[in-house]
Amino acid sequence: MNHDITNEVLTEFSTAFSSNPVNRIAMNAVTSAGLLAASKNPMAQRESRHSYSISLEQGEITNQKQSGRCWMFAALNTFRFEVMKNLNLKTFELSQNYTLFYDKLEKSNYFLESILETLDEPTQGRLISFLLSAPLGDGGQWDMLCNLVRKYGVVPKEAMPETVASSATREMTAALTRKLREDACRLRKAYADGSTLDELRKKKEAMMEEIYRVLCICLGEPPKTFDLEVTDRDDKFIRDTNLTGTAFFEKYVGLNLDDYVSLINAPTADKPYHRSYSVKFLGNVKEGCPVRYLNLPIEELKKAAIAQMKDGSPVWFGCDVGKDSSRDEGLLDTNTYQTDKLLGVTFGMNKAERLEYGESLMTHAMVFQGVNLDEEGKPNRWRVENSWGDAPGKKGYYVMSDEWFDEYMYQIVVNKKYLPDSYIAEYDSEPIMLEPWDPMGSLAL
Repeated sequence: MNHDITNEVLTEFSTAFSSNPVNRIAMNAVTSAGLLAASKNPMAQRESRHSYSISLEQGEITNQKQSGRCWMFAALNTFRFEVMKNLNLKTFELSQNYTLFYDKLEKSNYFLESILETLDEPTQGRLISFLLSAPLGDGGQWDMLCNLVRKYGVVPKEAMPETVASSATREMTAALTRKLREDACRLRKAYADGSTLDELRKKKEAMMEEIYRVLCICLGEPPKTFDLEVTDRDDKFIRDTNLTGTAFFEKYVGLNLDDYVSLINAPTADKPYHRSYSVKFLGNVKEGCPVRYLNLPIEELKKAAIAQMKDGSPVWFGCDVGKDSSRDEGLLDTNTYQTDKLLGVTFGMNKAERLEYGESLMTHAMVFQGVNLDEEGKPNRWRVENSWGDAPGKKGYYVMSDEWFDEYMYQIVVNKKYLPDSYIAEYDSEPIMLEPWDPMGSLAL
């Protein structure tokens, strides 16, 4: 073929298309029903049962609505599991608005501090362009949520309920983003005009006061103290008064967050296994712990997740939820659709190639609440608690095939006690710093 698409080439293409009657049938199906509906494989749903050899009891399904707080909902859902156990409750929900408020506040400060750290970088360079692209998106990472909890704790949902802005964050985030980009512009111009770093930080403090005001107007002001009032499974009324967020976490969640580590599976040449990684300019609480991962083969992630669930605890995870998934059926299966057969093409990239060429990355966080093990003790499907309400799947729960786990699972968080000492030493080693735009940081955008 020449450089151009000529009329002769178009005629050849058309002749080849028309010569195969299967193409006409496929065209009729897709133009009438849509590509995914026409290629949906009913056998995938039939073979994916919501029954598991290990299944944890959890409360009512949560709903992040029109927000990107999946990572936050997933982490808080693992925390509420402990609250329900400690208080003998049938269900319970922690305030996602409370953690959202402080996440947006801390991210704003983190962004402005990043601007102050990069004052000598060119405005049109890749780094500044990246920082300005999404100063405080809804996304985040497990370590970022832990930083918020260490500093502010958690509160019951009743202590700081959802607002219109927390359930649909786009308008608030757009206003804050507009303000932060303007603040970045003012700081960089003041630096170019000769302002010292101390003078710039005074300007930043005034900027942060404005951010706090906007957040209070949109989300409400977080409670400094609150009262806990619940009724347990045995109809016993429980009251605990004048609690702070940190006191509530220590008393009723009780997890030592330092015991938990993030494991990733990124099988690309630039990320050798058994090495620790972090991502530049990824965080929220400036003085908090940096995001850190240990890269391991996928089977190691499975073993650790199964061990933790066998012990009765759920597992936070990050994945590429949009690939080979059906929201209505709550199905995550590499055989969900047969678009390749319908279109007569091949989708042949492996996991590493998809990461390297932008075809896959972490987009969503959820919670494993169970797994089915076959006669040999190997997993064949996983029980997934999502945060999209109770309409999708089986009352909000998804089923994930083990093959889908292999291809689109990227991260889990587990207690250190389920890992060999050698892995802990690898995790604690000096991390390799990944660029801010690396796909292992994408969940936080």
